[in-house]
Amino acid sequence: MTVSVPGDRRDEHIWTSRHFSPPWWLAGAHPQTLAGKFLRAAPTGMLIRERIETPDGDFLDIDWMPETDPTAPLVLLLHGLEGHTRKGYMVQISLALAARGMRAVGLNFRGCSGETNRAPRFYHSGETQDLEFVIGLLRERFPTRPLMAIGFSLGGNVLLKFLGEQGAKNAAPLSAAVAISVPYDLSAGATALERGGMASVYSGYFLRSLLSKVRAKQEVLATILDLNAVLASATIRQFDVTATAKLNGFDGAEDYYRKSSSNRFVESVRVPTLLIHSRDDPFLPPAALPLSAIGANPLLTLVLTDRGGHVGFLEGGPPWNPTFWVEEQCASFLSHHHEGTA
Repeated sequence: MTVSVPGDRRDEHIWTSRHFSPPWWLAGAHPQTLAGKFLRAAPTGMLIRERIETPDGDFLDIDWMPETDPTAPLVLLLHGLEGHTRKGYMVQISLALAARGMRAVGLNFRGCSGETNRAPRFYHSGETQDLEFVIGLLRERFPTRPLMAIGFSLGGNVLLKFLGEQGAKNAAPLSAAVAISVPYDLSAGATALERGGMASVYSGYFLRSLLSKVRAKQEVLATILDLNAVLASATIRQFDVTATAKLNGFDGAEDYYRKSSSNRFVESVRVPTLLIHSRDDPFLPPAALPLSAIGANPLLTLVLTDRGGHVGFLEGGPPWNPTFWVEEQCASFLSHHHEGTA
């Protein structure tokens, strides 16, 4: 079952989602999550990289789809934890947007583009300054082009937090947005990754990548962190206690989770935003979804499915020919809002 909850709007032109129907061989949460990673092809050679110097002396790498129409809407893409712009889900959404006449530009969070960043700090789930900087830069370069955004998982949390922060100032920095498989409650998400079983597989995957980045910068970090404690982290929460919180001025992991969780910001979003989530997402228990806060904001449209896993949402027949439902829904929603405001 797919449930769409568009707040209290009564507009006959409201966008509606297409029902999500997973194939029998991808019925479970873990098959959907793993298939989402391994069955999304990532063709190489199409993205154009640009390096941007940041005000604090660091850099950000962004990847552009080729220009086909200088008036087309721009869509800024934000990847998930330890992802990057050339992951399968990022490339596939770029292609889906291109098919609808929109140009994607992907932001690699600090340290995620394949080259170690200069500053001691990395990115984190609530870091919105870099996003604000890049959006400002795009606005300056392309003042007449519509600007929208899509965030996956951690990137979705960053996007919603940013939109909520801006909404609290009565600002609407984007024309529309989409957030997919968001860990709205970061503490609940960290707990979900500590349950053992497949959760330990996911957690181990992320930890190995995070710890390799710490090792690559250990000379810089040695005077800031207790590297022995960081490298001994066995869970994401332990890493956030020993590294994330200390690098970013939080008073421990729970302070970081509380201040960075997007569930505190969704009510303040002032941009038409599509939220796509599955009840069986292994990275967040269903009870942690901020349904009341989402329902109280008429600018939010929640598509809540029974199945789909975490950034999965694959349909189709045989495994070698899947259909990417979530990419289709994202492109449809953004196209709808662009056409409605044009």
